[in-house]
Amino acid sequence: MEIELRILDWIQTWHTPVLDGLMCAITTLGNAGAIWILLGLLLFLNTKTRKTGAVVMAALVLDVLFCNVLLKPYIARVRPCDVNTAVSLLIARPKDFSFPSGHTAASFAAVAALWFAGEKKLVKPAFVLACLIAFSRLYLYVHYPTDILGGIVVGMVAGYLGYRIVQKGIAYYTEKQDRSGWHIERG
Repeated sequence: MEIELRILDWIQTWHTPVLDGLMCAITTLGNAGAIWILLGLLLFLNTKTRKTGAVVMAALVLDVLFCNVLLKPYIARVRPCDVNTAVSLLIARPKDFSFPSGHTAASFAAVAALWFAGEKKLVKPAFVLACLIAFSRLYLYVHYPTDILGGIVVGMVAGYLGYRIVQKGIAYYTEKQDRSGWHIERG
């Protein structure tokens, strides 16, 4: 933990008014996974991207379960801002535990979901935004680097499992329709 605090303290030397404002804005996009939920809903509402939207939403639900229901309370890691209280926070002090980073996990769950669903055009800008959101959590002194790495892993697993669940659901539904004599367009 000592080396992680040194890394965070080093990042604190980068602060400028412009970066402070930018990092606060970027982290806000990740609050409660809002940007990713909105993306999932928009994709789901479009008939051409409905499957991708379902994958993103399934990944985000799994992410919340893994991150907020299972891992954070079980590991109960204290945030760096609660260890080094001398650092002035630019955002409200988070009240939950630190590991894994929920902002990062939700971001990478969406990125992985987009990747596995085959949305190659959206995955690149989503990846850039996910990396910026993850970095903002370090910049704002609310997560350790290993919280970010843990969030990436949890998010990628959630994205993959979200994809698999939707694939299984589509296969089940298609098989059920085929047995009933009703046929749906596959695609």
